[in-house]
Amino acid sequence: MATATSTSFTHVQRVRFLYKTILRIHRGLPLEIKAIGDQYVKDEFKRHKKCQPHEINPFMTAWVDYAVTLSKQLSVSQLKKKSPILGRHLTQEELESFKDDQVYQLHELMQEATKPILESDIPTKL
Repeated sequence: MATATSTSFTHVQRVRFLYKTILRIHRGLPLEIKAIGDQYVKDEFKRHKKCQPHEINPFMTAWVDYAVTLSKQLSVSQLKKKSPILGRHLTQEELESFKDDQVYQLHELMQEATKPILESDIPTKL
């Protein structure tokens, strides 16, 4: 019986699989972070739907790295800690490699993630 490898999938199938995997991983996040993360992922994948060929590999590599890192951080052993750490700091090299629009996006994401939570923002159970 043959096993499926990454070469047996089309590019579109690999992108869709990664996208859905990230959204599944986000289910383990607190609701307010999940909402921000889901929207950001949807926007980024939509924005890169018709990206240039030279942008594909860095895009996919970065999102695979994100998925692996976040899944490790959301593992059972990490969640047993009193304050599990989510995310990671960017290196100076990574920051310097960003385009202006990426720096702007990062700033907007930071503002959204650090703003105070209002009671009206918290979903209520029916």
